[in-house]
Amino acid sequence: MRIGIISDTHSYLDPSVFKYFSQCDEIWHAGDIGTLDVLQQLEAFKPTMAVFGNIDGHDVRAASPEDQVFVREGKKILMTHIAGSLPRYNPRVRDLIKTHQPDVLVCGHSHLLKVQPDKANNLLFINPGAAGKHGFHKIKTLLRLEIQEGKIQNLEVVELGPRGQIS
Repeated sequence: MRIGIISDTHSYLDPSVFKYFSQCDEIWHAGDIGTLDVLQQLEAFKPTMAVFGNIDGHDVRAASPEDQVFVREGKKILMTHIAGSLPRYNPRVRDLIKTHQPDVLVCGHSHLLKVQPDKANNLLFINPGAAGKHGFHKIKTLLRLEIQEGKIQNLEVVELGPRGQIS
């Protein structure tokens, strides 16, 4: 299963996202979607799992939950927008990790691209950075990966260009 992971679009969906996610089976959006239109474009393109972020309004919050817990190819995924930083998760996320014992934690919010094993919680921490035009990140990023028979492989970082650049 090929997965595209994106976060912090802040109402801007770079058109190249469709090219980079064309071979993906599913898209995961880790919050701060911005507008319902962005979410609907992704959902019309590919099956999409999403969570709302702190900047999202009532319409986006009505269309996506705060947290998602799901299984893909034998891996349990926990996705939320604000997790804190590894290993200092916020108390709510620490409780979610304890309750659900995910193999993968996907989050956004920091605009900092990071993929790192969390050995203490036996999970893989994934933050795809930010794909929108707003924030302090310098380069818009997203991730692609494959999950096959319980293994995550072929992880790729995709750079979409400078933050202010509009494709």
